Amino acid sequence: MKKIIMSLLLFVAFIGVSLAVDPRISIFSTTVDWSAVTGLGLRQYTVDVVGNNKDLIKQGLVLFYLDGFPCYGESDSVRLWISSKGKVSGNLRLVCVHKPDSINFAWRNADEKATDTKTEGMITCPVDGEYSLKL
Repeated sequence: MKKIIMSLLLFVAFIGVSLAVDPRISIFSTTVDWSAVTGLGLRQYTVDVVGNNKDLIKQGLVLFYLDGFPCYGESDSVRLWISSKGKVSGNLRLVCVHKPDSINFAWRNADEKATDTKTEGMITCPVDGEYSLKL
């Protein structure tokens, strides 16, 4: 009888430890919900940057797209660098429920290849026309 009770206690303890160590977590993209909630299909936008704000750009401006309704950024296309002469490196591809009025970026002044600079803030850019942003 002792062996049966001991086996049951060990089994219960094993179940408790396995649940504590391996919780069941599911992560789903919110884009699934956007389409379902709105009833609209998703559409991809490729954004061109227009303008040359010298006060903001300085030696170079790095922009990182911040996901926000109605869009999310394609993972390989959410970073842009703009030189002081207006050259743009990188691209921005968004998947959206509808065309946004504006989009948000985290920004910093840095050279094109810089990786260790600090983000300086957030900038909101209006979307002009179908595919253009104004800086």
